[in-house]
Amino acid sequence: MHMKRVIIPALCFLVVVASASAQFKMSEGSKKVATAMAIIENLYVDDVNDGKLAEDAIKSLLEKLDPHSTYIGTDEVKDMNEPLEGNFDGIGISFNMMTDTLYVIEALAGGPSEKAGIMAGDKILYINDTLIAGVKKPTKYVMSRLKGPKGTKVDIKVLRRGVSGLLDFKITRAKIPVYSIDASYMVDNNTGYIRVIRFGATTTKEFQDAIAKLRKQGLKNLILDLESNGGGYMAPAIDLSDEFLSKDKLIVYTEGLRQPRRDEAATEKGNFEDGKLVIMINEGSASASEILSGAVQDWDRGVIVGRRSFGKGLVQRQIPLPDESMIRLTVARYYTPTGRSIQKPYTSGDITSYNMDVIERYNKGEMMHADSIHFPDSLKYTTLTNKRTVYGGGGVMPDYFVPLDTANYTPYFKSIANRGLIYKVAYSEVDNHRKDILHEYPTKEAFVSKYVVPQSLLDRVIAAGEEEKIAYREDEFGKASDLIKMQLKMLLARDVYDTETSLRIYNENSGIFKKAYEIINNNDLYNSLLGHEK
Repeated sequence: MHMKRVIIPALCFLVVVASASAQFKMSEGSKKVATAMAIIENLYVDDVNDGKLAEDAIKSLLEKLDPHSTYIGTDEVKDMNEPLEGNFDGIGISFNMMTDTLYVIEALAGGPSEKAGIMAGDKILYINDTLIAGVKKPTKYVMSRLKGPKGTKVDIKVLRRGVSGLLDFKITRAKIPVYSIDASYMVDNNTGYIRVIRFGATTTKEFQDAIAKLRKQGLKNLILDLESNGGGYMAPAIDLSDEFLSKDKLIVYTEGLRQPRRDEAATEKGNFEDGKLVIMINEGSASASEILSGAVQDWDRGVIVGRRSFGKGLVQRQIPLPDESMIRLTVARYYTPTGRSIQKPYTSGDITSYNMDVIERYNKGEMMHADSIHFPDSLKYTTLTNKRTVYGGGGVMPDYFVPLDTANYTPYFKSIANRGLIYKVAYSEVDNHRKDILHEYPTKEAFVSKYVVPQSLLDRVIAAGEEEKIAYREDEFGKASDLIKMQLKMLLARDVYDTETSLRIYNENSGIFKKAYEIINNNDLYNSLLGHEK
């Protein structure tokens, strides 16, 4: 499958791969654990699954350390690495499971499915003679049957609108790219926008290609969107920081009790060291995203806009175990150029409270009011160029705070959204009128600028709610109508065109994007936020 067009939740970690041949000294405590395992295996009254027992023991040990030290089972290792490595073997489609049916959103251009004749809108009912429609199988079950080694074949049966009977296809699997950037476009004649959704093996090249493309279109200023980017590999975060910072400026350093300090500094190769820069972040921006935004902030290189980032400043090392499972162990903390630790506080063994932190921020009002965020003076730092005050100890605090707008999230809206009714209506509209939409709006730009959600589509959302026994509430629907219209238009844009078109529509309605665009086009505001002298 092709993941370019599917926005997926980001991965909150930094990874440094360890050598499998590493040898570790056994302490008395380690010997005690190993002895206890041997005693159980040899003397316990019943049969023991020693593999399961070992896994449980390892998980329990790691849970006592910190929230990011974890055990990864053999079956999980490949799935975990695929999005970051930049490719996997599959058939080259992006899809959604809709009413227990696999609905093709897009067949990747040049990919195996497109070459075989699969089209957007097709419904895949059988994979290798196994019925997958209407059987209530999870998405992972379907993915496991579509994926497979490059060069192997998979037979599928497709239901296509306007064609009687099922269509048979034999598809040869191939390497399918997984992208880190899902949108790069010019907002106006001078301002470009790039959205990075993860930091993986191909991120640096994708970013450099995007900058080169936008330069040809007049790029002078850049809005970099890191919202809900949970991180990934550390190296591309350093590379992207290097694009903005001049030679020898410190980007990040790592240090731990058993890991000596290691500095990462910028080189002379930056491709965007001079233009105005605004970075968008929110509470889902973590790890590698915080390295990049923290370095830019500490050197007063650009303005950070949005809400306080996640606060993940621990570095993990992946250590393989003999059965190809692995331990992801925290070995160091990372620090921004001013010496800030971005890691938010945690209590060893209390993962629940740690994971609930973002919800607690919401409950305390932090998402809506910047003045509800309080940092002690002990966490106060001074930026390296313009001597502005910044804070450590729990994420990157933006230079300009944009509150979360919850006014439209009425109970009625939440009810229809949680049931997936907005998506169902959009899916049906595309399924029935894809050609009509493309005929009336032949380009992405035309759809973004001219398409208006008709009342008939809103009426279908109301009807879908009533079918689900969700009572229509006119006042609540009215408050949420703009949000519903935006989501409908975004879904139509994604399924008919691509994710970038969908994001353009979202950005037109995003408080963080609108403020970022205002700042980058207002020299006085931009310079005052960075503390530049007039």
